[in-house]
Amino acid sequence: MLLEIREKVQGVFASIILVLICVLFGLWGIQNYLGGGKEAPVVTVGDKDFYQRDVNQAYQQFAQNLAGMKFDEDMLKKQALEKLIRDEVLLQYAQDQNLVVTDESARDFIQSLEYFQKDGKFDKTQYQTLLGSQGMSSDEFVGRIKKALIMEQVQRAIVDSGFVTKAEVDGFFKIQNQKRDVEYLTIPLAAVGAPSEEEIAAYYQQHQDAYQTDEQVSVQYVELSLDMLANDVDASEEQLKAYYEEQKAQFSNPERRKISHILFAFGKDNAGEEQALQKALKAKQELATKDFAGLAAELSDDKLTAKNGGDLGLFNVGVMEKSFEDAASQLKLGEVSAPVKSAFGYHLIKVTELVPGEVKSYEAVKPELTKAYKKAQAESRFGELGEKLSEVSYENPGSLDAAAKLLGTEIKQTQAFTRNAGEGVASDEKVRLAAFSEDVLKGSNSEPVEIGSDKLVVLRMQSHQPAANKELKDVRNDVAAALQKQKAQDKAIESANKIKDELLAGKSLAEAAQAAKLTVKKVTGLMRNTAEVEPTVNQAIFRAPKPQANRPSVVVIDEPSGGKIVASIQRVSEGTMTDADKAKQALIEKNMATAFGKAQFEAVLNQLQANADVTIQAQKP
Repeated sequence: MLLEIREKVQGVFASIILVLICVLFGLWGIQNYLGGGKEAPVVTVGDKDFYQRDVNQAYQQFAQNLAGMKFDEDMLKKQALEKLIRDEVLLQYAQDQNLVVTDESARDFIQSLEYFQKDGKFDKTQYQTLLGSQGMSSDEFVGRIKKALIMEQVQRAIVDSGFVTKAEVDGFFKIQNQKRDVEYLTIPLAAVGAPSEEEIAAYYQQHQDAYQTDEQVSVQYVELSLDMLANDVDASEEQLKAYYEEQKAQFSNPERRKISHILFAFGKDNAGEEQALQKALKAKQELATKDFAGLAAELSDDKLTAKNGGDLGLFNVGVMEKSFEDAASQLKLGEVSAPVKSAFGYHLIKVTELVPGEVKSYEAVKPELTKAYKKAQAESRFGELGEKLSEVSYENPGSLDAAAKLLGTEIKQTQAFTRNAGEGVASDEKVRLAAFSEDVLKGSNSEPVEIGSDKLVVLRMQSHQPAANKELKDVRNDVAAALQKQKAQDKAIESANKIKDELLAGKSLAEAAQAAKLTVKKVTGLMRNTAEVEPTVNQAIFRAPKPQANRPSVVVIDEPSGGKIVASIQRVSEGTMTDADKAKQALIEKNMATAFGKAQFEAVLNQLQANADVTIQAQKP
């Protein structure tokens, strides 16, 4: 258990482990609380049915997270189905406990999501656009968020109840800060002779999967884009002018005002206030003949800014006291204020840079404004069509004709592309992922694939070229090189195992190295995070068992360049908590407790699932 905890809190010294990621995308089941039509359900949890479409959606979410990586589709679909079941079990348990989330809490959570923010603030247009691209209404989305949040209540209650004892913390550091004395030698890949033609042919036959052409598909697709819909929107002069007034702040450049000050401080009990005022008045008179920056460096009690001539940088409302801000905002360029009182003392304020704000005229921004207006007007239509597109393509899986008719667009076609690269619409990784999905390869339409936030495509296979074996004559040199490397690795493995056997029989590493004409390296007090050895080698050394009864622990490790490393662990010293660890002890304990809490939550969820009424229907071949 301590090893598991150590792995889970690696890096906690720099940041806290995130236990509860964004509920919107962290709880997969949030996409799957809609009915599935009249077809037979794939799985039933209590009184909730899930259909093949729900499983497909969950699978797509899993697959997108693994984009660019090889994975087993059947295994991933099983995992997606399992996730649907576990989320529904958790949701039903939360509802049975009468847990609720208020409308206000759901609203606050939604407005905090970065997906719906622009310039750090919630943007209603962005919100509606993204919901529209997913074919969801606001009420439906809020309902799903509420379900996800009550699921989070259960998860958080259990995870946050995790705790850690002093003995567990001490045990963690015994492992984390452990030191090992180690000797090791490296067996490099040795040169081997050229393989014979018979050997090359045999190796090729055994490894044909490594010498194949890339699998390729070409697809037909229909496209729904926000820009396409926006082009059909009419915009009158009156509508554009009204929109301009609504969005005027977007076409404005704020005033740029840079200020400096000289501070004459007095005590919190106002002791010396009159004296500070007289100093400020005298300094104001001296500015008739002296430079403001020089006087600030000489007199200001704000020593941090004094060395820069009193420079406070750009003036921002809400940072200083109102009296200071009022005075600073009214000064002209180069003008110095009368003494201004604040809680810190009296200030002389000067404006050193001033660029007036301006609002761009309607005529100047009309082209940009027209485009933005049309796009804003098209967003609701985009959402409606996106939802209908999903329904029509699902109800007509063998053709894109109905989808094209709905959108009033033509069916387009791509050139052949692979899983890793394509042109045009196939340059998007999500499109390629959908194109090579099992359903599309079998001839069905894909789910709508989102490209950016303003485009959806539905695709179906046009042609499919499976991966095929290349002829030996075309890859002979590659096969020969691979075979030579394999022979060299086999030789290194043989040498490494021989040396390991010799060490276990009592021979020293120095003796074994001398016989093999290799060099021994020694590291005393090796730690897990040291840079003395390559990270993967370090990890293997610390995974090796401790030496027993005055006999070393011997381990054979893969060397990064292909050779082998034989390491002999001579001594292991238990770790202790360092002063640096003690300074961060509270953070470490918190993260260990979180790791324990997560493990407890998984145990509870496993038990809930075991007790739940779950029926999985047999799948048709």
